Amino acid sequence: MSSTNALKPLPVVIVEDDAALREALQDTLALAGYQVLEASDGEAGLALLERGPVGIVITDVQMQPMDGERLLREIKRRHPALPVLLMTAYGEIERAVAAMRAGACNYLAKPFEPQDLVSEVARWMLPSGFGEEGEVIAEAPATRQVLELARRVAGTDATVLLTGESGVGKEVFARFIHRTSPRANKPFVAINCAAIPESLLEATLFGFEKGAFTGAAQAHAGKFEQAAGGSLLLDEVSEMPLQLQAKLLRVLQEREVERVGGKAPIRLDVRVLATSNRDLESEVKGGRFREDLYYRLNVFPIAIPPLRERRADILPLVRRVLQRASEAAQGRAYTLSDAAAAGLTAHNWRGNIRELENVLQRALILAPGTVIEVEHLCLPRPVTEAVSAQDAASGGKPPTDLKSLERAHILETLAAVNGVRKAAAERLGMSERTLRYKLQQYRLEDAQRNGAAKAEAGNPDDGA
Repeated sequence: MSSTNALKPLPVVIVEDDAALREALQDTLALAGYQVLEASDGEAGLALLERGPVGIVITDVQMQPMDGERLLREIKRRHPALPVLLMTAYGEIERAVAAMRAGACNYLAKPFEPQDLVSEVARWMLPSGFGEEGEVIAEAPATRQVLELARRVAGTDATVLLTGESGVGKEVFARFIHRTSPRANKPFVAINCAAIPESLLEATLFGFEKGAFTGAAQAHAGKFEQAAGGSLLLDEVSEMPLQLQAKLLRVLQEREVERVGGKAPIRLDVRVLATSNRDLESEVKGGRFREDLYYRLNVFPIAIPPLRERRADILPLVRRVLQRASEAAQGRAYTLSDAAAAGLTAHNWRGNIRELENVLQRALILAPGTVIEVEHLCLPRPVTEAVSAQDAASGGKPPTDLKSLERAHILETLAAVNGVRKAAAERLGMSERTLRYKLQQYRLEDAQRNGAAKAEAGNPDDGA
């Protein structure tokens, strides 16, 4: 049964400097039912992306002045989730393969058949309704790798287990998987297994019949039924009681559910996503999580790194929060000072994105104007001290280069573990030898800077 409310497919952007080929591509896709936007060069193609959401970009590799590889890098910087399909001559296959490593979804070697083009577009096209709200901030290489995994598994019905610390954005990635899947126009139902009392969790998940227990005045469909045709997110599944884990395992195995108080099983068509902030292998070894359920959920594992391991995402996340705050303030455009930006980038963010958002909300309240300064962030002392030390070392100029930000981060981490280098190295993800080398370099730099300052103070000008 077709729906009259079906969403219109997102447009396809073709970037090709050969007018004849561009027209042929446009005709092929138009006949296949796609809306096509055309651009004769990379800059014009980027301009089209700013007008609204698109489903895929098809670009030639060999173009002037901006070639397809450079266009790909710029698209991935601005719209990391957007698929880019390359067209390349036979002799440029190596370039196309290298571009795929940089984020291209695939390539077509010229000449290719029209049906091959249509097939590739259908394979990689983002679903209708995918727009800015569905995008994940992915500036850091680690986040881009996670995003690519999520995009690849989205086109399947495989069960996905997303793990990571609290606040890293596990549900955001789960919603991204749903929005970029063939189930995008069906329900996305999320249930927080840690937030519902144990006595109600079974009825919430599986539903119940009228009279099944005191207060069940009428039958109620559970979360599995509510997600029919779509995706069900079991948020923090590791918090589920062992007894209920056995029932969940049966539902996943049989693909059918039986309501509490019911007698007839109900067939299911649901894609299951699950999240956990715990190490489930350790939970299994400790007897707190069923091993068979773990393997049933762990079909396609995705580990989301903490924010401190993807620092390139911090400022883009900040800009998004400030943009929303500016829109809500109706006329006030909030900005961040360089010192505040350095402090945010250097902070360790043990609470990850959730902590970052809380800090910014507090700063928006404390800032008297529209510029957020480092003191409005109320970050722990090691961060502000590290930033202040860098300010002094650079003549009052806040550190914004990567080397200075790295130094601030290392000094903050070392202070947080009371100077224990082994613990600091573990937190920083580097060897103790590397940490010792960097600290030695910092001491040498400070000694040279102090020596130069003393020499300048002790040697008056010749004409004095």
